[in-house]
Amino acid sequence: MTAYDRFYINGQWVAPSCRDTLEVFHSADETLMGTIPAGTAADTEAAIAAAAAARDAWAATPPADRAGYLRRVAAGLKARTDELAQLITGETGMPIKLARAIQVGGPVYHWGKYAELAESFTFEERVGNSVVVREPVGVVGAITPWNYPLNQITLKVAPALAAGCTVVLKPSEVAPFNAFVLAEVIDAAGLPAGVFNLVTGLGPVVGEVLARHPDVDMVSFTGSTRAGKRVSEVASATVKRVALELGGKSASVILDDADLSAAVKGTLNACYLNSGQTCSAHTRMLVPAARYEEAKALAKQFAERFTLGDPREEGTRLGPLASAAQRERVTSYIRRGLAEGAELVSGGPDIPAGRETGFFVQPTVLGKVKPDATVAQEEIFGPVLSIITYDNEDDAVRIANDSIYGLGGGVWSGDEARAVRVARRIRTGQVDINGGEFNVQAPFGGFKQSGHGRENGVYGLEEFLEYKSLQFRSPK
Repeated sequence: MTAYDRFYINGQWVAPSCRDTLEVFHSADETLMGTIPAGTAADTEAAIAAAAAARDAWAATPPADRAGYLRRVAAGLKARTDELAQLITGETGMPIKLARAIQVGGPVYHWGKYAELAESFTFEERVGNSVVVREPVGVVGAITPWNYPLNQITLKVAPALAAGCTVVLKPSEVAPFNAFVLAEVIDAAGLPAGVFNLVTGLGPVVGEVLARHPDVDMVSFTGSTRAGKRVSEVASATVKRVALELGGKSASVILDDADLSAAVKGTLNACYLNSGQTCSAHTRMLVPAARYEEAKALAKQFAERFTLGDPREEGTRLGPLASAAQRERVTSYIRRGLAEGAELVSGGPDIPAGRETGFFVQPTVLGKVKPDATVAQEEIFGPVLSIITYDNEDDAVRIANDSIYGLGGGVWSGDEARAVRVARRIRTGQVDINGGEFNVQAPFGGFKQSGHGRENGVYGLEEFLEYKSLQFRSPK
């Protein structure tokens, strides 16, 4: 069992102000993985004070020197790949082979990439009689989720540090152990005291202080839309910058000239990755009404290939959900969908046979889903695909846009130019054309209630920079 009993504040491991702890359970067998301290307002304020004290010196550190620290962090994480993969598999349920590549490999890449960007980014340029300077926003409060825990931490902390900001991190209490490993790696890398600080705890306690505190210059939050609204509300009192990456209900639009088999298979892969615990998962599959039966048969065929297994085993393709609460949430949505008239194509709400222990849910496909049904409108965050039919291209676009969200999506067509035309009409932050793969250098973020701000690559770095203009007298 893993037991952390200290926070990382001002370059030291310090005791929390109270003895309360939070328990973390293994997704596959429900055993107690360990405990973490439950931070208080006082703990959070101490971390903010440390970050504020370190702010000016870190901002003045040359970008090349900041890059050196980031490279050491990347190397430190890479050296602990197996340990991190095992921890994150237990915390989230992602199969170990995928966790090693995505949950750890991704962060190692990003830490290295932000080291490169710190060295190559143009922090100032001449514009007429002005010098336009990009300066760090200041103290950043990073509040991160449990589904891709280390990756989402990295996409906030690494660019913030590269930009010259100091950070207070509050990771999810569901998947926190990877954040402690990161803090150990950062400590070993010799980052100056106060530049990075870690406090664990509950959102209504630690998160509220980060959003409210006047010495926090920016909050970067990834999580539910409900929680994101609360962060915005609290942060507005100090008019601090807020970046939000929230929920999604992404549509995969299969046009009538698409390779239907490839499109259905690709959509299911995009829906079931990480057991559907992906904010940009393609959970609505839009198919021409005339091809519904064919699409349904293919969806059933491909869904049933996603056999459940212990995520610690190398051959497992689909693991459990992250928690008992998440399992109950997902199965309740499946029941709601059936009650509202959906057709059960595959899976269902019952506990999978032989998987009574662990937070397992059957990979499910619901057919004949109405566009306004609950399962078509609300984020489920599990392995549940809704098949929705449409009459023509305009109808497909209308249904795809009929959502409070706008994070991801896809368009499939035998004519790439046509797919692009349709994609341009969909109000969402990313659209995959015929299964185009995720690009870690392209901006990631959403429209509407999926949030605002962008992560990944240079776009993620720019989120943590402010503009300053220095005006000079023009020569006579």
